[in-house]
Amino acid sequence: MSNADKNLIRVRTMADIQFGKGCGEILFPDGVTFLLSRTKRVRQVQFNGKHMATVRAKDGMLTLSIDGAAALHQGLEKPASRVVVCDDAVPFVSAGKTAFAKHVVAVDPELRAGDEVILVDGKDEILATGQLLLSPAEAIRMDRGPAVDVRRGIAQS
Repeated sequence: MSNADKNLIRVRTMADIQFGKGCGEILFPDGVTFLLSRTKRVRQVQFNGKHMATVRAKDGMLTLSIDGAAALHQGLEKPASRVVVCDDAVPFVSAGKTAFAKHVVAVDPELRAGDEVILVDGKDEILATGQLLLSPAEAIRMDRGPAVDVRRGIAQS
């Protein structure tokens, strides 16, 4: 088994654990390429020249790019891995600004604080990717403070 095959199995397993069973194949189809660190660990995963995800060095979790979020968005049933924000927040969130709790309309109840999420508007159009800072119940109930630390908005890519 080649190193590329081992890396593919590794990142698919990580995606299945992080986003749910079957997400590894959705996010990382056959033909992905890897950018490795100096120590030969996977740092970035690309498909057809598009950046799909990055492996965080501190904990080995995946962070999604907009292209990776789009692939996951297509493959997952609504509301999986999604945070819905109100129309007022759309221009800010899509520009990469923090999504605040008062703007959160709905959250996938299966998520936990610290999970990687896809931010969408009311029509389920992708706005950004980021990390959920609160539990789903807190994100909906609270009316102040940050709910999602936005990593990248569609207006930035």
